[in-house]
Amino acid sequence: MKINYPALVLLLAWAAAHADASLPGGSAVNQGWNALYPERIEAVRARGDAVRGEAAFVICQGCHRVGALGRADGSYPRLAGQHASVIIKQITDVQTGRRHNPKMLPFADQHALTSQDIADIAVFLNDLPVPANNGQGPGENLKHGRLLYEKDCAVCHGFSGQGSGDKFYPKVSGQHFKYLFRESQKIRDGNRRNANPEMADVIKNYTDDDIAAVADFISRLPVRP
Repeated sequence: MKINYPALVLLLAWAAAHADASLPGGSAVNQGWNALYPERIEAVRARGDAVRGEAAFVICQGCHRVGALGRADGSYPRLAGQHASVIIKQITDVQTGRRHNPKMLPFADQHALTSQDIADIAVFLNDLPVPANNGQGPGENLKHGRLLYEKDCAVCHGFSGQGSGDKFYPKVSGQHFKYLFRESQKIRDGNRRNANPEMADVIKNYTDDDIAAVADFISRLPVRP
């Protein structure tokens, strides 16, 4: 199966054509959490193929497991069913140092993954089924978690946790509780580096208990095909 993103490709092409080489990084669009830097532009322009992506994903399975189901202990996220655009953004952010992830960097390095590889893997992961067996939280403060999620998170991630491929907002339904908890802490504390600043601002005053409650609620959202 092949997926194309014509509107996004046009946007990226326009951005590249109107880049200001006098700015840091060589482009006015190479700044910010959703920067349109060259490595990402190349991966988005490439037409991903799921068959090739399955073969390329073999180097990722040691951590993310067969079927990209991740690990319930939160050490590695579930990637199955994630938006292709989000996968491309996160891999290229790690590859270029915009996201701090020392464990993943050796596998995402440009010597390990080409732009075509990234596009292929993204389509493969997007197409994978998402079983409802993710690691869930203790279920002790779900009412508080729901209130916070619907007030602060649903506007981007959706009330069903479906995210938005067009806006690069991750799908969070079906994700492991412990991974959600850890990464939200990193975003709050500024340690992830490539987080949406709007999200960082929203959760900057969250306590660990607040984050745990939201992550627990998210981990129980129904998984949709």
